[in-house]
Amino acid sequence: MKKKTFEEKLVYSKELLEKLMDQDITLEESVKLYEEGLKNIKEAQKLIEDAELKIKIIEKDMIESSRSGE
Repeated sequence: MKKKTFEEKLVYSKELLEKLMDQDITLEESVKLYEEGLKNIKEAQKLIEDAELKIKIIEKDMIESSRSGE
C-alpha cells in the first residue's frame, strides 16, 4: 500500500470534515471519522516535521561547505 503524500492527506482531511458535517451521520460514524481524521492529521504533521528537519540539514551542510571553501 502506497503512503499518501502531504497534499493527499490534506484532501482526505477535507473529505472527512465534510462527512462529519453531514447532519444525517450517526454518532458511531462521527466518532470513527473523528478518530481517523486525527490519525491522518498526526501523519501529516509528521511529514511536515520530517521536511523541516531535512531543510535544516541541507542549510547546515550548505553553510559548512561555504565556510570550508573560504
